[in-house]
Amino acid sequence: MNKSVRILLIALGVLSTIWSQSLRQVRPESVGLSSERLERLTHVMESYTANNQLSGGVTLILRKGKIAYFDAFGYRDIETKDIMEKDDIFRIASQTKAIISVGIMILQERGQLLISDLVGKYISEFNETTVAEQTDDGYKIVPAKRKITIRDLLTHTAGIGYGWGPAKDLWEKAEIQGWYFAHRDEPILATIKRMASLPMDAHPGEKYVYGYNTDILGAVIEVVSRKPLDQFLREEFFSPLQMDDTHFYIPKDKADRLATVYSSEKSEISISPNPGHMVGQGHYAHGPQKSFSGGAGLLSTANDYATFLQMMLNGGIYNKRRILSRKSVELMTVNHLQKINFPWTTGTGFGLGFYTLEDLGARGQLGSEGEYGWGGAYHSTYWVDPSEELVVVYFTQLIPAANLDDHSKLRAMVYQAIID
Repeated sequence: MNKSVRILLIALGVLSTIWSQSLRQVRPESVGLSSERLERLTHVMESYTANNQLSGGVTLILRKGKIAYFDAFGYRDIETKDIMEKDDIFRIASQTKAIISVGIMILQERGQLLISDLVGKYISEFNETTVAEQTDDGYKIVPAKRKITIRDLLTHTAGIGYGWGPAKDLWEKAEIQGWYFAHRDEPILATIKRMASLPMDAHPGEKYVYGYNTDILGAVIEVVSRKPLDQFLREEFFSPLQMDDTHFYIPKDKADRLATVYSSEKSEISISPNPGHMVGQGHYAHGPQKSFSGGAGLLSTANDYATFLQMMLNGGIYNKRRILSRKSVELMTVNHLQKINFPWTTGTGFGLGFYTLEDLGARGQLGSEGEYGWGGAYHSTYWVDPSEELVVVYFTQLIPAANLDDHSKLRAMVYQAIID
């Protein structure tokens, strides 16, 4: 066999590996992580349950496309002593946003929309919006300086909050406040259309305001695709990626795998006294099941969500399927804020659905510039570190989560385990 043919066969072999990749567990050392050092992570996480700070959780680490660490700790339900399992299902809340953002990019790749398009092109109620400007004695309502674009929504620069801004009295009267939609007895598009008439918190393009942006994007997907959001996601993500345990509402045959939600307002956790509220068990099993919240509605497993993130790390490819182009992934995972300040974490920007790490030293935590990720209201978190070929998913169910440093310790324990 001549040299050129041998090189071609090697190249084809590498390409085949990328295209046929599926998650499988390997010895950590084979992907540059230390088994001994990962045991430190196990002990740290178990300490939170021993101290009654967490009920339990699941931690999954991928390195170079392989599962290097996968551990369930504590209890799915403390009262029944139901042990947490790796395939348990969690309310992932705002981790839904990344999936919806990719859905928008898929529609752009098909020529069905552009992210520069006005939202009003698809939901006419957004052709004229208003803003509540703070005054000395309250607020005044003025016309928005310009129309909202899809890109504004992707970057949370549309000026749309969660109903707690200057005109919160009007949002409260309209019964649109907070990120929780599972109790709503109407389709998501109906809620979004009513939302358009309410005064926003800031003018489009002037400020980072975290809010209903991605719920609006979910409604845009329904309008453009002419499919309910759950059907669109099932066809575009969940089926091709084999994310079989990701749903808006829990199927009856999987109800026993849904982790119980706890609250932590002081030093120990307790179960919420309000089982139907977003802080309690919610309406994910028993409720209207009509509203598909693109901003915070999905349930998932650590394995399912890690599969989605590995697709992103692969440049849009997973398990012989291209979900997204490499260039779309690149656009999504760079900072789009420019002169707008990201208000929460120093050294961090925001892309199209993910935070982006711009300055490692300014943030002051372990990681790599170019990292991207986000988290959820029930105290879950994730990140992707392309420089280290690393995906980390951490699921637990705690809202609110007070006096906890588990996210920071998770990050420290992951990076100290790298040995290559």
